[in-house]
Amino acid sequence: MASGVEEERVRGEDEEEEDDRPQLSAAAMAALLEVLLEQRRDGGEEGEEGGGGGGVELVAEDWRLSQFWYDERTARALAEEVVRLVSLSGPASSAAAAAAAAAVACVACPTLYAYLKASSPDVTAQLLEYDVRFGQYGGDFTFYDYNQPEELPAAMKHAYRIVVADPPYLSKECLEKVAKTVSFLAHPEGSFLLLLTGEVQRDRAFELLNVRPCGFKPQHSNKLGNEFRLFTNYDPEDRLGGWEQNDGATV
Repeated sequence: MASGVEEERVRGEDEEEEDDRPQLSAAAMAALLEVLLEQRRDGGEEGEEGGGGGGVELVAEDWRLSQFWYDERTARALAEEVVRLVSLSGPASSAAAAAAAAAVACVACPTLYAYLKASSPDVTAQLLEYDVRFGQYGGDFTFYDYNQPEELPAAMKHAYRIVVADPPYLSKECLEKVAKTVSFLAHPEGSFLLLLTGEVQRDRAFELLNVRPCGFKPQHSNKLGNEFRLFTNYDPEDRLGGWEQNDGATV
């Protein structure tokens, strides 16, 4: 992972540079995913331990894609909160309804997905990621480019009660597009939203997604120069530090 000046440069890329990122065609994406899945079946691709151990495997960070994995403390705290939210869905009238009620969408946060599946493999979770190396997760992986925020399978529309999103860049444009993705994924009758992004996005995050900062401060395996925050659309109360009081957001 890059650090210091490189972190600032990656996190602060201008919109033109982001738009220049190459995009794969649907046919090329399908072919690449098939290769990755074949490698996984043959044992040809092994993840690297990420976030501090515990047997959780991730591919190596690619700073060119603005990838910075959470440290173990952060990943475990988030996974525990997601599992608690899943339990709040309560009993459902059918297996299909139960699966929908408990479904979790992890938008550009593979560390959380990995820890969540390691600790609670029965939780239904989908990882939306641009990096096709995560195709090793098989059907739990969906290719996601925030520049096309709603170019996702129709079955995913309004299908998630729990959405966790970590926009890859700290630009206004990136957060606005990820907010569209969140709206696409979130269940119309209400969803729990956890947003991980920089402190600099505090007011904009509230305006777009009605989320407030929590006392819990997420950290990364390799320290970032930007202050990172967790925002939620519900008050975790005695968990995750609860909502900050008098957080200073323009409300």
